Amino acid sequence: MRDLADLPLAQRPLRVLVTSYRSNPHVGGQGIYVHELTRALKAAGCNVSVASGPPYPVLDTGIELIRLPSLDLFTVDNAMLALRWHHLRNRADRAEWLAHNTGAFGEMTAFALRLEDFIAREGHRFDIIHDNQTLAMPMARIAQSVPVVTTLHHPIAIDREFAIAGAHTRLGKALSWRWHSFVNEQAKAARALTHFVAVSDAARQSYAERTGMDSSGVRVAYNGIDHTSFTPDPSVPRENGLIVASASADVPIKGLDVLIAALARLKDTHSRARLTVIGSLREGPTKRMLETTGLSDRVRFVSGLTREEIADLHRRATVFVSASRFEGFGFPPAEAMACGAPVIVSKGGALPEVAGDAGIVTPVGDDAALAAALARVLDDSALRRTMSQAGLNRVRTLFRWDLHAGISIGLYRDVLGLSDAGVRAA
Repeated sequence: MRDLADLPLAQRPLRVLVTSYRSNPHVGGQGIYVHELTRALKAAGCNVSVASGPPYPVLDTGIELIRLPSLDLFTVDNAMLALRWHHLRNRADRAEWLAHNTGAFGEMTAFALRLEDFIAREGHRFDIIHDNQTLAMPMARIAQSVPVVTTLHHPIAIDREFAIAGAHTRLGKALSWRWHSFVNEQAKAARALTHFVAVSDAARQSYAERTGMDSSGVRVAYNGIDHTSFTPDPSVPRENGLIVASASADVPIKGLDVLIAALARLKDTHSRARLTVIGSLREGPTKRMLETTGLSDRVRFVSGLTREEIADLHRRATVFVSASRFEGFGFPPAEAMACGAPVIVSKGGALPEVAGDAGIVTPVGDDAALAAALARVLDDSALRRTMSQAGLNRVRTLFRWDLHAGISIGLYRDVLGLSDAGVRAA
């Protein structure tokens, strides 16, 4: 029997290697993206493998996981003493250890170096690589032997700008700059690579602005959401005055300060208004702001929730708010809309693309405008019903992983010089 790999490319399924420098399935969006993208590619008929550093993703049956172990220096007691003699012979280990112990984040470059070695040995197994925003210079070298498509999510250069601006000392600013030094390499890699999928038009434009890359050929493919978990439930009553938000970190870019300032404006006129934040409250600016505004008893933080618990919270919410100053996409408002919650978002990055005509959009950083929008939604049940239905229609139409995978496969075919006619993705 003839091996599939011996068949001409146009007569067999595409062999796709999805790569991700870390893919934690429980924290952040990287593991979710890898899991959902690979599932959709497999459903479309591709042969799919994943190469990842730790933490490793959770994958569907039939999808190969290729582990590329790192030093994983964030999990050791003393990173300075983690280097062993055999690590000195490995360029990726040396780079990772040196970067970490001089205050930089070097995992992406180290992963790309390990991937480069793997592709040198086994690159013949794959037709194309779909990389999850590693954006390190070795990826440009890899692309010379196996074509590379890169997903663009959120330009970390924006996070660096906020982190440096938020540091209160020269040392703090210097440390922030050093930690984010990989941003400069990402910009070089973006200019050196050729093929991209951006999860929003805002991501496409912001990468071009901050890296100098040519964005004219970037395909925009919105992320999908889990429509099995995030669905409305008419049997769950909405709690009058419950505002829900999500903040993964207490940093200015997430806009939690704007939301709290807006809630403070409504403190006397909307006595039932209260806020639940999906995230953790630690010592820092948010806790101090809650104490200053007298809102500590009206704001609750919840963390460690399962996907089902988050969906239940969205079903009970009167309104969901994202006041972020920038998002490359915005999973939380999309998931809230899928559960029937009306949404208010800022003009931060892709948030207006997510909400569309279904939500209310306010200027970035404008707590007065946000307070007015909140009052309008809290006071008008008919408006909430209209927004709820419009949001459901929007997410069910646009935010689907099969659409994301379809656009990606179309780009694979173009990169590989395949015509649509008679080509299997398939």
